[in-house]
Amino acid sequence: MAHRSWCAEAPGNISNERLEFLGDAVLGLVVTDHLYRTYPDLLEGEMAKVRASIVSAATLAEVAGELDLGSALLLGKGEDASGGREKPSILADAIEAVIAAVYLDGGWPAASELILRLLGDRIAEASTGPGGQDHKTRLQELAARHLEVMPTYDVVDEGPDHAKHFRAVVRLDERILGRGEGRSKKQAEQAAARDAGDTLRAEIGLRDSPLSSAAGQES
Repeated sequence: MAHRSWCAEAPGNISNERLEFLGDAVLGLVVTDHLYRTYPDLLEGEMAKVRASIVSAATLAEVAGELDLGSALLLGKGEDASGGREKPSILADAIEAVIAAVYLDGGWPAASELILRLLGDRIAEASTGPGGQDHKTRLQELAARHLEVMPTYDVVDEGPDHAKHFRAVVRLDERILGRGEGRSKKQAEQAAARDAGDTLRAEIGLRDSPLSSAAGQES
C-alpha cells in the first residue's frame, strides 16, 4: 500500500511499484486464461477487447473503490491533500499490488480466485453481445414472437455508493417472470432476463434454446 510519495517522505521504505508490475502481468494472464476456457466462441480480437476493458485503469479503479482501498493507502502529505486516495491511476496501481501480494503468498490458485471474485461479473458482462449471451435482447425477441408483449424491468439498489448492489425483476403482462442481481444495473437486468427466458422457454416448450442457463431459476 506504499505509494512512492509516501516513500519519499519515509526514506528506507520500498514503494509498491514492483508489485504493481507483477500484479499487472498476473491479472492479464488470469483474465486471458479465463476468457479462453470459458468463452470458446469468442474470437481472438473479441477476447483482446474484453481483456483490455477489464484490465483498464478505469475498471481497476472502480473495483478498488468498491473495496475502499483508498483508505488503506500510504500517501505523502501532498498527494493525500490533493485527493490521491480517489485518483484512478493510484487506485488501479494499488489493486495490482494487492494481486501481486496474493500471488506471492498463495500462488496462482489464490490469485486467480481473488481476481475472478472481484472481476468475474465484469468479465461476463463484457463478454456479452449480439449472438452471444445478450439475455435482454433474446428475451425481448422471444416475448414479442410468442406473447406479443414487451418485458419491463424494475431495479432497486442498496448499499453505499462505493459498493452498490442491484436487484432486478422482469415482468411480462405484469407477471414477475425473472429475478436477478449484480454489481451494476445492467448485470442485474441481464441476470433477470436470463431467469425469465429460462422460465418462459420452459412454459412454451423451447427447452433446447441457447438462452437456457445451467445456473437454474431463482424463485
